[in-house]
Formats: sequence, C-alpha cells, structure tokens
Amino acid sequence: MPLVHIHVTEARRTPEQLTRLADTVQQVMSECFAAPDGDRYQIITEHKPGQMIAEDTGLGFERTDDVVILQIFQQGRTRDQKQAAYRALADRLRDQTGLKPSNLIVSIVETAREDWSFGNGIAQFVEGRL
Repeated sequence: MPLVHIHVTEARRTPEQLTRLADTVQQVMSECFAAPDGDRYQIITEHKPGQMIAEDTGLGFERTDDVVILQIFQQGRTRDQKQAAYRALADRLRDQTGLKPSNLIVSIVETAREDWSFGNGIAQFVEGRL
C-alpha cells in the first residue's frame, strides 16, 4: 500500500515513458516492500521547467531537467527494505528508462495504520479489514 507521488518536469517524457517509469517504480514496490497485486497507488505530477528545484546538497551531483523526485508514503518497512528500494529504484530506472541515478531523489515517509482510508470514510487498517 505504498502511495507513490512521482514528480517530473513537464514535456520531458512521452506518455509511454511515464507509464514505463510508473511501472518500474511499482515493480520495485512489489519486490522490496512486498506490495501485493492490486495494491498500486501512484500520482504523477508534471511541473513546468524551473518549478522543481533539486540542488545537490553538497554531494557533487549534476542534475538536469530529467530529475525525478519520488515521495513514498508507507508504513512498517525496515531500514534494510528502504535501502534496498533506493538501490533497486536507481538501478531499475536507469536500466528501464535511462534515468541517470544522480537525477533520482527518493523520500520515504513513515505513516501509521490510522493514517490511511482507502474509501468510504473507513480506516480499513484500524478496523481490521486490511
């Protein structure tokens, strides 16, 4: 049940390339976070050039308008799972989409079970439905 917000620069990718990007991210969520089939929640937002500012934090990265920022909202994953996801995302997105690993920023946000409602105004995790 990770919720993944994918931020990209507008008009840098075709619809097919955006689909490949999202599909690759989902593959990693399934493998590293054990997201079950049918558990896909993704939002793709395209920002106008210059509206995403992604400096290098003094690490020496050279970023371009191809930068992709992923915000992953999830609960209950271990440090090892998160680190495996970072590595798999960088490797797979490079291999599947040509994204340079230096153009990938990932932020994983920890949430609690009561922070989710999947519809009908019900906290399904809290009520034991999930």
